Amino acid sequence: MTATIAPPEVDASSDAGSAREARNRTALRLLLAAVFVVFLNETMMAVALPRIQESLHIDATRGQWLTTAFALTMAVVIPTTGWLMQRLRTRTVFALAMSSFVVGTVIAALSPVFEMLVVGRVVQATGTAVMMPLMMATVMTIVPAHERGRVMGRVSIVMSVAPAVGPIVSGALIQVLPWQGLFWVMLPIALAMLAIGIRRIPNVSETRAVPLDVLSVVLAALAFSALVFGLSQIGAAAVGQAALQPWIPIVVGLLTLGLFGWRQAVLQRTDAALLDLRTFRSRDFAVAVAMMTVGMVSLFGAFIVLPQFARYTLGLDPLWVGAILLPGGLLMGLAGPSVGRLYDRFGPRPLVIPGSLGLAASLWTLALGLGEHSSWVILLGAHIVLMLSLAFLFTPAFSSSLGSLAPHLYSHGSATIATLQQVAGAAGTAIFVALYATGVATTGAANPELPSPAAAAHGSHLAFLAGAILSFVVIALALCVRRPAAAEAPDAPEAVA
Repeated sequence: MTATIAPPEVDASSDAGSAREARNRTALRLLLAAVFVVFLNETMMAVALPRIQESLHIDATRGQWLTTAFALTMAVVIPTTGWLMQRLRTRTVFALAMSSFVVGTVIAALSPVFEMLVVGRVVQATGTAVMMPLMMATVMTIVPAHERGRVMGRVSIVMSVAPAVGPIVSGALIQVLPWQGLFWVMLPIALAMLAIGIRRIPNVSETRAVPLDVLSVVLAALAFSALVFGLSQIGAAAVGQAALQPWIPIVVGLLTLGLFGWRQAVLQRTDAALLDLRTFRSRDFAVAVAMMTVGMVSLFGAFIVLPQFARYTLGLDPLWVGAILLPGGLLMGLAGPSVGRLYDRFGPRPLVIPGSLGLAASLWTLALGLGEHSSWVILLGAHIVLMLSLAFLFTPAFSSSLGSLAPHLYSHGSATIATLQQVAGAAGTAIFVALYATGVATTGAANPELPSPAAAAHGSHLAFLAGAILSFVVIALALCVRRPAAAEAPDAPEAVA
């Protein structure tokens, strides 16, 4: 009798495990697809920006707010995602995020003026902000520690292929459609992702009642907004359009950021912090996140200035600008899985040190090797090296940072990383555009909206030089990255239908 009963018990257990694995795979695939869509949208704007500036009769200092406001909104919203993912089920969080993204896309597509377009981008960013932390926390919850490098490699494909495809898609569309067409093309894709996700995303997390500290949200919004606004005013001051002295909002932002940190230190004693800063007690987390943050400043800054240089100095159409940016992004995506497997085998340091050196080499090439009469081949080669170097930096940094945390801090760790990434992106955009505008202004350009090749080249040189100098900081931090003392992940929770 025992022999006849035992096999069904084993089979039942095996079937339950198989069903759980299938649901977990479904969650990861759908979240990866959704992140690809929102990343594609985020990166389509860079190539289209010069055309939008010309259409709406604005200069680069104002135009950069289409990317800065997007990144800044994400930085403000992302800290709340740790709370959101603890209060709501996975499927509900996904539905809210994609719905917000769809609404923002509609607003942007219908925008007749610059201000309404910025509003649409802000609403889009509100949904986009939730996607990356949701995916990262899900990965850390359902993927065993020894397989995370491989999975992070797949994540890096999404993070790199979307930025690679975005510019070429944007360039092709902007050749045949008005800029509003970028959003009309994105809308049905977003609606399809929303419909599929509502039906197929399983719930892989447990919910619990966690209070939301409104004061922390206000302090975070004020701190990040003031800092980025102050940085953006540097460029506006260079062309005589600053609303106030840049140092005023920067000081306000730093002081408010200090208050935000103090507030989190108080709240985390009762596990009620918006962003639990105990994540930084892990030396491995702090170093890896610092390296990613500085790298993001350089990446976003270079990404916003490259199309300006290609358009106004080299005279390239948007389609060709996108084509130049395509190979680097695709190679970064192809390298992602290999880098993930190498991380699982060798750890982060053999990867991030060469990556940081390649980052420095590419940025110094952009700073010193480009001029008014440069060939587009130099731009292409430097961009390829830049993207491959980032593949060797970001995948190990993600795995090392989150892998060093206790499981109950995964949501806070992923939200912290995503927040700092967006703050760094917004800051990098503001700083590089400020330097670009300053360089254009010092040449005595009569029309900043359509700078001469020489003026655009000089502005680009100043911006890329800042990134090249920052690359030395990335190298120093890369030397300090190490494999975390692995805390094994708990058993993956069973997905709830």
